[in-house]
Amino acid sequence: MLVLLPPSEGKAAAGHGPSLKPEELSLPGLAAAREAVLDELVELCRADEEKARAVLGLSVGLRGEVAKNAELRTAGTRPAGELYTGVLYDALDLASLDADARRRANTSLLVFSGLWGAVRIDDRVPPYRCAMGVKLPGLGALGAHWRTPMETVLPEAAGDGLVLDLRSSAYTTAWKPKGEVAARTASVRVLHSQTVDGVEKRSVVSHFNKATKGRLVRDLLRAGACPEDPARLTEALRDLGYAVETGAPARAGRPWSLDVVVTEVH
Repeated sequence: MLVLLPPSEGKAAAGHGPSLKPEELSLPGLAAAREAVLDELVELCRADEEKARAVLGLSVGLRGEVAKNAELRTAGTRPAGELYTGVLYDALDLASLDADARRRANTSLLVFSGLWGAVRIDDRVPPYRCAMGVKLPGLGALGAHWRTPMETVLPEAAGDGLVLDLRSSAYTTAWKPKGEVAARTASVRVLHSQTVDGVEKRSVVSHFNKATKGRLVRDLLRAGACPEDPARLTEALRDLGYAVETGAPARAGRPWSLDVVVTEVH
């Protein structure tokens, strides 16, 4: 099983380990594309703070993020699983997983990133600010920049197993599964069910959507679940106590859609 995660804007303030070693990052097929983004981002942030803030969509109060980007090659690093601190990662709570679940996390989780393309949670990277929606002056839109190398690298990473796609829409621009891989890919939507005047009403949740996805991945890792396809994923999640409704694709070769229905949001 390969689980695709979005990053989070919330990140640890500083790294505590050795400086970046790009050649040691997972998915070496993305190395050239990473170097291109890293080179331009560092140069931009060193040369012109105001322009860098505009390109990255940062307020004046976040000018410190530009300074961090300027020092990416020499800054201290953290494992990606420690770097991201947003709602999904708080709920996933990697640090409290037992050894077996953590090993499964290291091999099955991929975090998408505007700067790195995608990394595994034990890859060491420095704190940075560069969303997938950024358009760099030289390389252009990062989603488009990553698309070509991802077309080869991601199917290889997926192998012949299930792909659980939990990315936000901005990060799906970098890679969309196709054909045989798409047929064993499932995305998840979280719906809040409420009964009003005896009638069930459902709404899509946002903040709590991330928390539910984090808990869902955590539960799969702890259970040692390794479903081979979306149908078995549905069974595994129901066994873990989730209310899941499966939407089979309208056409062959398209991803599946799973609705996880919750009655409480927290």
